[in-house]
Amino acid sequence: MSRQEMSEEEMSGDGVAGRGGAAGTRVRSYSKINLGLAIGPARSDGFHGLTTIYQSLALHDVVTVRAVPAAATRLRLTTNHAGVPTDQRNTCWKMVERALEKLGVTAAVDLDIDKRLPVQGGMGAGSANAAAALLGLEHELAGWTGRSLQGAERLELAGQVGSDVPLFLLGGAVLGLGRGEQVVPLPDLPRVPCVVAIPEVGVSTPQAFRDWDARHAEAQLTSPGLPDRLMRLSLAYASCYAPRASAEHDTSGIVRGLSPESGSHDPEKKQGGSGISQTGRANSLAENTLLALVRTGAEDGGLQNDFESVVFPKYPSLRAIKHSLMGAETDGPALYAALSGSGSALFGLYRSMADAEAAQRRVQESGVKALITETLPRAEYWARMFAG
Repeated sequence: MSRQEMSEEEMSGDGVAGRGGAAGTRVRSYSKINLGLAIGPARSDGFHGLTTIYQSLALHDVVTVRAVPAAATRLRLTTNHAGVPTDQRNTCWKMVERALEKLGVTAAVDLDIDKRLPVQGGMGAGSANAAAALLGLEHELAGWTGRSLQGAERLELAGQVGSDVPLFLLGGAVLGLGRGEQVVPLPDLPRVPCVVAIPEVGVSTPQAFRDWDARHAEAQLTSPGLPDRLMRLSLAYASCYAPRASAEHDTSGIVRGLSPESGSHDPEKKQGGSGISQTGRANSLAENTLLALVRTGAEDGGLQNDFESVVFPKYPSLRAIKHSLMGAETDGPALYAALSGSGSALFGLYRSMADAEAAQRRVQESGVKALITETLPRAEYWARMFAG
């Protein structure tokens, strides 16, 4: 049922379209980007092995959940986007249905997705919606059942619903392994300005994998006696976040000085007597870590998204957008720019908001929508999760 099909009574009464209060629990459904994505061979279950670093962004949809006791489970889903399914195909629907079954609870559940992120954009919007639906459902059920899933079973259920779903139950910087559903929280990057370019074209992830398979049908991504490429990259990426053994002041990126007690989120607090603000120091650490990631795994091409090799030839305009985001010939080039997931969204990360604004102008001058946002560290991800 679309919002357009809802009656005025449903819009203003017990439907979720009004949101807030008795209308249900509103959850911000944050997006993600991939800081590099390496594709491995197809597995026996039909999925591909992956190694990636996920990073949550402040851009989000809003998912509203309203659940009341019922003799039998009934689900209803509404949305403001015609391209979003409103039945069992929707990841929110799958998540809520399976969670209720696992909890042994029957309920009448209304779900509403206020879609603000691109569909088929590579930003994990559908997966994030599913995670938000689960969190909203548990919040609703707490009032009359007191039941919720435990951490491990919540992640297991999320992985069954979709490969990207578990990362949204962690937030921040996350190492993704397996088919992406095996998630390991990494130390957070500080907030970094980000520009997301949203082309009108949509890219199908299943088709992108098929194109990858066709292109690499004869290639051997692993060889007997050699370390697996994905394992090598996962270890190299993780090593960028580990402190060096000897260093009081010398770490490989972001480990020291970024805890809440260090004052890294207080722009007025100074580091010692140096006159360098904690915000400036955090930005420097973020830059150092990103540059370390870009250099990592150099024998495998460094930090990159393998999907670009099959998506860009099919959609040349996306390559041009990445070039605009990079701004290599400008005074404020991106620290890193890439396709996110299989696309079609692309992103760039920048040293300053001024650099991000310049990149946004470059992209918009080509007729492509571009949004300025920021990376979202884990603590802030959870602090902002439930909408007022």
